[in-house]
Amino acid sequence: MTGYDVLAEVYEWLISDAKLPPAEFAASFDDVLNLLPSNAHVLDCSCGTGQLAVGLAGRGMQVVATDASEAMVRRTAELSEEFGASVRAVRANWEELPDHFQDNTFDMVFCVGNSLHHAAGATGRGAALESMSRLLRPGGRLVLTSRTWELVRARGSRLEISDRLVRRNGRDAVVVYRWEIAPHWEEEHHIEIAIAQVDATGLVLVRSELLSCWPYRYEELEVELHRVGLQTELSTFDLEAENYMVVASKV
Repeated sequence: MTGYDVLAEVYEWLISDAKLPPAEFAASFDDVLNLLPSNAHVLDCSCGTGQLAVGLAGRGMQVVATDASEAMVRRTAELSEEFGASVRAVRANWEELPDHFQDNTFDMVFCVGNSLHHAAGATGRGAALESMSRLLRPGGRLVLTSRTWELVRARGSRLEISDRLVRRNGRDAVVVYRWEIAPHWEEEHHIEIAIAQVDATGLVLVRSELLSCWPYRYEELEVELHRVGLQTELSTFDLEAENYMVVASKV
């Protein structure tokens, strides 16, 4: 069920105004990027439509972008061409990463945009983290962002409708999230994301996708990172914040 092939065509409506330009998306990670040499080897897995990957390439880094969605990879390649950025775009899910890249290849691996919850449960999440850890050089860092799932689950199943129009490419749209929260943490949850575009004639075009997700507690993530040889250097986790970032280095 996890795909993003439908949403790939309208994914820019889900990216904030501040992070839509590739350079600005990359700049949001300045604190960790300052730890790297300018020609660092970087992997952006779950790259979406490529804003971060293209922004990193614009800084002179050697960038590979991967995603499980073929449509996302295509859009990343198109964005790279538009900006004249050198980004190698590859379709691969987390478990397939070691089939494409040698161990100890990258100085930094990004897994951002609240992607990890699409890994199937603790087993799938552990396998994803293991793959990313393998590709890091000793001392290399994983940069991961996540929803605060403790908050998401506390709010229960619900419908969230954006209170403002989002304008992209000269078109307005309303973004809608429908959450299906399972009774127990370890069970499969669902989120349906819909983007309702309104054209100049008032016609509404809706594109939506139902996605599977498996939430996790922050304390579980910490244990799983340690289990695959990663040590947390930085965490912005706050039970009252909507999202957080973790930076973990390979021991």
